[in-house]
Amino acid sequence: MTKYLEIGQIVNTFGIKGMVKIKPFTDDINRFDKLKTIYIESKKVRKEYEIEEVKYHKNMVLMKLEGINTPEEADQLRQSYLLVDRSKEEPLEEGVYYIVDLLGLEAYTDEGQLLGKVDDIFNTGSNDIYVIKNELGKQILLPGLPEVLKQVDLEKGRITFHLIPGLME
Repeated sequence: MTKYLEIGQIVNTFGIKGMVKIKPFTDDINRFDKLKTIYIESKKVRKEYEIEEVKYHKNMVLMKLEGINTPEEADQLRQSYLLVDRSKEEPLEEGVYYIVDLLGLEAYTDEGQLLGKVDDIFNTGSNDIYVIKNELGKQILLPGLPEVLKQVDLEKGRITFHLIPGLME
């Protein structure tokens, strides 16, 4: 498992005091209120910053970081990723997983047929869609609905789906 979790990306600057505008990668945008520090990774260099202020604007996060006081300094962080230390995060509820932990898992049917590996997961608004890619590069899209997604076993590195009629036609 990865030590750090990506929770957003700096996409722009905001205002004249050096704030950054962040596209969040989390279901709970208000989680930024609880953070005291954040790691910012740019070009494989990771640096920790104290957070001075957090605001929200149109589903984006606006953040003031200690030591970043001008739009020019903030602009240097554009396209960087925000990371948190996984060990300091609250445990997830049962049945809830970080996407990074699901990527690469082998996907099987509940009858034991290997479908491929989890290549991507995206949200449609109503549910998650799992992109399964087989060894030939063919993709299968499966909804993360309870009647389809049956089991996630991180220890065994596998995820099990029930293929309901009409799902793969």
